[in-house]
Amino acid sequence: MTLKLDRGIAPGETLSFTEIRQFAEAAESGGWDGLWVTEAKHDPFIASAIAAEHTSSLTVGTSIAVAFARNPMSTAYTAHDLQRLSNGRFKLGLGSQVKPHIERRFNMPWSEPAARMRDFVLATRAIWNSWRTGEKLNYRGEFYQHTLMLPFFAPPALQCADPDVFVAAVGPAMTEVAGEVCDGVFLHGFTTVKFINEVSLPAVQAGLARAQKSRADFEVATMAFIVTGDTDEDFDRAAQAVREQVGFYGSTPAYRTVLDQHGWSDVADELNSLSRQPGVTGAQMASLITDEILNEFAVVAEPSQVGQALVDRFEGVVDRLSFYVPYESTNALWDRIAADVRRIQN
Repeated sequence: MTLKLDRGIAPGETLSFTEIRQFAEAAESGGWDGLWVTEAKHDPFIASAIAAEHTSSLTVGTSIAVAFARNPMSTAYTAHDLQRLSNGRFKLGLGSQVKPHIERRFNMPWSEPAARMRDFVLATRAIWNSWRTGEKLNYRGEFYQHTLMLPFFAPPALQCADPDVFVAAVGPAMTEVAGEVCDGVFLHGFTTVKFINEVSLPAVQAGLARAQKSRADFEVATMAFIVTGDTDEDFDRAAQAVREQVGFYGSTPAYRTVLDQHGWSDVADELNSLSRQPGVTGAQMASLITDEILNEFAVVAEPSQVGQALVDRFEGVVDRLSFYVPYESTNALWDRIAADVRRIQN
């Protein structure tokens, strides 16, 4: 299984519209397979539209758009338009976010996230089917009901397939939903190969089996933390940034299941306790991330060795891989590493 390599616009990164266009064009000319846009400080669909308009072969998608901040109808319209704009290259990546953000930031209802996400995806697909076939829209799910679609409001049927749908997942319940009703799953960057093999992939397979689908028709994508640098100073700065990011995720109860799988429940407890203390710094959180933990969550290697390390770790485990790099670096470095991965696989 050859790894597809994707670029991503980093969470929280602010790029001008011109910079988004240039980033997408550079990813396409650099031989990358896809570009994912994350929802943080900006709407991910606008950046996706810019990237799609200025490329011709690059897959473009959201990784992720917050599903529960929206409804299936509004999401269906946006994704349908982007699929038409890109001539079939758009992937709709959805995520649940967590309860405080849904209720207090977006002022939207929260309930069982896996069950609600399943309903959201099925409702979105029902809407697309109505537009494609002209059949009466009559979706009545547990959380969403869509029963009105007049011809005036129905866009023309796409001349390509409906967008692929991906769902972001950490725990087995959401991962199983992805396998059942989606075309792919985003495994959070806060994961390990052990967790993927022992928890994530069995859950995907359970969902596929329920829907009587083949693994060959489903994509597993993840982000890989990478610690590298051309100088000792760059390398140390990268290691510290990744330790801080791993510590941040590890302090969150929703993600502690990964630490539990490795027998690091005490570290999860310490991180969570520390995160509740006023004035705590990222460096303090990072101090709990030992070299053993860092090496499980991240590829730690010199630039010339990163490509081989990524292939060794992820080939045959996931289908799509992007790089999680929470520190300043150059595009040239990642283009070079991606070229190494392609050379090794060929």
